Amino acid sequence: MSPKENKIASFFKTLPKNIFSGFVVSLIALPLGLGLAMASEAPPIAGIITAVVGGIMVSILGGSHVTITGPGNGLVGGLLIAMTVLGPFGAYAAIITSGIVLLVLGFLRLGKLADFFPSSAIQGMLAAIGLIILGKQFHIMLGNQIKREGNIDYLLEIPSTIKGAFLYDNTGFTYAAIAGVISLAIMVFYSKIRNKYLQLIPAPMWIVLLSIGFSYYYELVLQLPNPIDAAYMISNIPALGEIVSDIPTPDFSAIGSLPFWSSVVALTLIASIESLLSIKAVDKLDPQKRRSNINRDLKALGLATVGSGFLGGLNVVTVIARSSVNVNNGGTNRSANFFHASFLVLFIALFSTQLTRIPLPALMAILVYTGYKLASPVMIGKIFSIGREQLIIFFGTLITTLFLDLITGIIVGIIITFIIHVIVTKNFTLFIRNVLKPNVLMFKESEGISENSYYVSIKHFCTFLNFYKLKEKLDAISEDTDVVLDFSMCEFVDHTVMENLHNYQELFSKRGGHFEVTGLDMHDTKSEHPFALRRLLPIPNVIKNSLTRRQVALEELAKDYHLEYDAQKSTEVHFLETFFTFKTKTIERIANRLSNSENIINTFDITFSEGEFIAKEIVRTTMLIIKLPEEIPTFTVDKEGLLEKFYALAGENDINIKGHSDFSNRFYLLGDNELAIRAFFSDEIIHFFESNPYYHVESNGKQLLIFNKERLASIKEIKALLDYGKRLRQVICTETETTL
Repeated sequence: MSPKENKIASFFKTLPKNIFSGFVVSLIALPLGLGLAMASEAPPIAGIITAVVGGIMVSILGGSHVTITGPGNGLVGGLLIAMTVLGPFGAYAAIITSGIVLLVLGFLRLGKLADFFPSSAIQGMLAAIGLIILGKQFHIMLGNQIKREGNIDYLLEIPSTIKGAFLYDNTGFTYAAIAGVISLAIMVFYSKIRNKYLQLIPAPMWIVLLSIGFSYYYELVLQLPNPIDAAYMISNIPALGEIVSDIPTPDFSAIGSLPFWSSVVALTLIASIESLLSIKAVDKLDPQKRRSNINRDLKALGLATVGSGFLGGLNVVTVIARSSVNVNNGGTNRSANFFHASFLVLFIALFSTQLTRIPLPALMAILVYTGYKLASPVMIGKIFSIGREQLIIFFGTLITTLFLDLITGIIVGIIITFIIHVIVTKNFTLFIRNVLKPNVLMFKESEGISENSYYVSIKHFCTFLNFYKLKEKLDAISEDTDVVLDFSMCEFVDHTVMENLHNYQELFSKRGGHFEVTGLDMHDTKSEHPFALRRLLPIPNVIKNSLTRRQVALEELAKDYHLEYDAQKSTEVHFLETFFTFKTKTIERIANRLSNSENIINTFDITFSEGEFIAKEIVRTTMLIIKLPEEIPTFTVDKEGLLEKFYALAGENDINIKGHSDFSNRFYLLGDNELAIRAFFSDEIIHFFESNPYYHVESNGKQLLIFNKERLASIKEIKALLDYGKRLRQVICTETETTL
């Protein structure tokens, strides 16, 4: 059976699951679409149009697998400003233009632009959006429609609204407030009621069903009109035919004005950030461990936004909450997004008149809860645990966004982040001199513990400013391979990079690969949080008390292998000076030492230098020392390559072992006492070297020095190094005893 037939068979096999998942998602998308549109001061149907157009177009043209598209929470503030400043028809023109810009970004493969925004600044922007949503909709939820000038005024008015919520002279307003409070309670307590039958229907849909049921109860049972004031009921939900006939005409007359382009930039910025963050998060949830084509998705989202704007809808974005529901309900491919849109069309065709029975406070309660989740105090605690400086970035972005606008807020967040980085490093020139330099070196390693592994070295600094360079390299690597990232030559790593590296570690782990970060053992951090920013310590400083993730892993490895672990740096390195490797090198220090109680096995990270002055190069690597019970000849054995053949021409004669042509061709063996070396290299020892991965092995007579590559080893590589050393010692000991 061909791969194409397999895909078709798999599609039809999973079709029932995707139809069901699309149906469940539509139950959430219906009330959210209505609510988000009204919060943006657009017609309620605009939110449904957005979800339908996005669901159909992105499911066909997109590059993600299990994401759901529609109107987004983050765009409420930007759309509200566009609707107010440009008017509805001018706002539709801005929406269409932002879709075109997003489409162009996708064609230019600029999905990486989202990586230029610091994580804490993005969190601050999202929290500000949450407060904007909460501030404006909270009053409607409690039956108090007010108009204020700024975002802060809405928030400051909340205590007055709470105080007067149930003191209305009009009982219709009181019933509206009760509907809002009950709906908010459903949103808050729904997840705490663990009943599989109850939770077949999502909380927002329970609010819709109970609202419609309440309306029919008064009308059919009590034969009374709905007690909720008509001003707080949804109105003007057109039938399916009316939607087609009432398509608005976008007004591009303001296209040359600053307010128009400010709205376009704001909508594009928020739509791209919200979508890219959601795509990245949903990829981690995908049970099939697939990676989305971000630039293809951007093009699809841009084209869908253009279509949505022409039909009277809003910006189409990828939404994390609905996408999560899709995964949890068995969605496996883009057809779930298509079916979610199809069910929304069916709901409007069959139940458009029923939707007018839903009170506005009930829908606004859903948005108030969403706004609270975006700006939850728990988030502040998490950011503080990463580092106090992250709170400054977070609140700087949040306050600026609330008082001014979204674009200014994110710009201020970027500037504050850069200033903090300069203050922490006390080195402004580090960033200015190196920001345009290539700082990432990657090469594929075909030897060692894995035949398909990659080594990536990062120099100078790695922050939100240049993370895209590292990301390009990492995205080119298949997630089922081994990757070692070495930051030992990097002076500064920020929180944004650390958080992204954690995401890569999870992704590689899920897909059968191995992703390890090394070289951060000598970096200082003010927090024990794994995402905290890190600054390279000056050499004289004592290593910090808190351990890096690699050091914690080494500590666990020591327990598993019954070894002692010492993370401290040490300059007691005289025991290494008798080895040939260090005859022309200067050893600076060792750290992260693993040893057994008899000190027979000793592995450590070592820092040494080659050359002096402008030719001086610092090298950091991981080595193993094995103590031997009997004295053996001094020698060096390594893989024979082109360089070793040149050494032979220069007089460094390779010692060949008679009767072992394979060993003699593959290995470069050096030593002063050829007779003793030939006698020592027995059949068993030679067979050991021939049947194991290549390592540099060196004898000073009493000890063996073993290492692989001149870089810090990953935990996996250290385990392999320990195993190799133990087995080699055992072979040598056996042969020595036999000889004696």
